[in-house]
Amino acid sequence: MSHPMPDDVPTRSTDLDPATTPKRPERSLGELFSEMSSELSTLFRKEVELAKVEGREEIKRAGAAAGMFAGAGLAGWLAVLFASFALAWLLDQAMNTALAFLIVAVLWGIVALVLVSSAKKKAKQIKPLPETTETLKEDLEWLKAQKS
Repeated sequence: MSHPMPDDVPTRSTDLDPATTPKRPERSLGELFSEMSSELSTLFRKEVELAKVEGREEIKRAGAAAGMFAGAGLAGWLAVLFASFALAWLLDQAMNTALAFLIVAVLWGIVALVLVSSAKKKAKQIKPLPETTETLKEDLEWLKAQKS
């Protein structure tokens, strides 16, 4: 004859509350903290390395855009220089020489516009550490999940 069991006493191991059941009962609290510290340290090192790699890539892109802006600045300066010479010689010299200088100045002005346009496109492509930002968000979600 079997005896009735009270309702609050678990009859099988599957009746245990999963919220209060240890996930790794064979490990001590110190071991778990040590493991967590090691994992967080590794995670941090990997995030720093990813930030370095992404940073180098973005610096290369920024350098290319800066070089184009520098080229545009030089081209613009040359346009002003030749336009100034052309205007001065237009007033003082025969029309042919001044017209030649003016054509050169206009060409440099076109080069400057093309370089500025290219530099703006390159500058818009620069994104500060997109992968690092995303993985840091994922890491925060992981940490929140570990607490619960």
